[in-house]
Amino acid sequence: MNNVLLLGAGMVSRPLVRYLLEKTNVNLKVASLEFGNVRQLIESHPRASLQKLDVNDRQALRQVISEADVVISLLPWIHHMKVANLCLELNKHLVTSSYVKPEMRALDAEVKKRGLIFLNEMGVDPGIDHMAAMKVINNVKNRGGKIISFYSYCGGLPAPQNNNNPLGYKFSWSPVGVMLAALSYGQYLKDGKVVKVASEQLFEHYWFLDVPGAGTFEAYVNRDALPYMELYGIQEAQSMFRGTLRNVGHCETWNYFKKLGLFNQEFKVDFAKTSVKQAIARLINSDGKNLTKDIANFLNIPEYSVTLKKLEWLGLLSDEKLPLGEASIFDMFAHILQHKLVYEEGEVDLLIQHHEFIAEYPDGKREKLTSTLVDTGIPHGDTSMARTVGLPAAIATRLIVEGKINLKGVHIPVLPDIYEPILAELEAMNIKLVERSTWL
Repeated sequence: MNNVLLLGAGMVSRPLVRYLLEKTNVNLKVASLEFGNVRQLIESHPRASLQKLDVNDRQALRQVISEADVVISLLPWIHHMKVANLCLELNKHLVTSSYVKPEMRALDAEVKKRGLIFLNEMGVDPGIDHMAAMKVINNVKNRGGKIISFYSYCGGLPAPQNNNNPLGYKFSWSPVGVMLAALSYGQYLKDGKVVKVASEQLFEHYWFLDVPGAGTFEAYVNRDALPYMELYGIQEAQSMFRGTLRNVGHCETWNYFKKLGLFNQEFKVDFAKTSVKQAIARLINSDGKNLTKDIANFLNIPEYSVTLKKLEWLGLLSDEKLPLGEASIFDMFAHILQHKLVYEEGEVDLLIQHHEFIAEYPDGKREKLTSTLVDTGIPHGDTSMARTVGLPAAIATRLIVEGKINLKGVHIPVLPDIYEPILAELEAMNIKLVERSTWL
């Protein structure tokens, strides 16, 4: 089992490629439409090769998968099932960093029957979050206790020294993914009661969180937390929350972005003939003569509002014409974010993951436990996001190739056989979780 195929060579692929070339003896093929910053690594290595591939070409995709023993997919999640079905047909192991969808879970019995493993959610969130959580949860259970409350938070942000734009945010992955997540709803359990957060209220339902060694952030709900009670084996918990961390001011701003219609995928404009300013005016039925005032009235905010200052800084009030042709307002906003909220050469990002648990023991005592990861990128090197997404997938691939993960079926990293060696190796690379405990 010596041939590994990586599908997709995007922003988080370089640490994965480097690890597999330096830490293993596998033959690595990278198949993608673009090769970005992994091209030099591949072209200079005798065990690596590149292949240009459109994953929508099923015949070409089938051929390249047929030549591998283990397939790693860093493609957008919408492509995972076509990859998974081909891996099943051709008897290939599969590793992804994306959430397990019901269609993937439905393959479990057949994957087991064929003696394969499809290991998903091998990134940071999802991924390291599961592993850090299960380490604490299993330690509590081994001491006779149970988890009665679990709040989990994660966020990728600019490091403080490079937090130098008014939105307090930069993209270390696709803006489209962030924007789509902003349209989702949320649900969690608090003191035994289910709290539902509609998409329209997503950015109105937040609170401040102090993270040791990192600072104070806004926390808002990350999709549906309830299924994780069963996944983590903590069905008795009275509180279960999964949240996203952002810098202070983010939620109010993005709430107004949504209300303005910047996430509208239906409203189309011909950007060859229409400026950004004209598109915004058309979106809110303004004549464009005093667009700032009209936006303020539309959102019911003062003309001196910081949100309007941010819109102006982004260029949404400009006469610029974008090279988009016929496109939606959503596409326009994604294009602007991708070009404005960028990391400059030498700048670094900050990855924060913070878990808070309350454990209860048979003698009635309660313990508060936390597990915190604060990691920054490497100046002129890999981002923290790339390392914390790419390295867990790379380590898992090595363990599968070496026969050190012998599980079969569709899995996520909640079992000790998976998370113990991976967390140990990540810690050796200084991607380290700090655990703290106090008795209540």
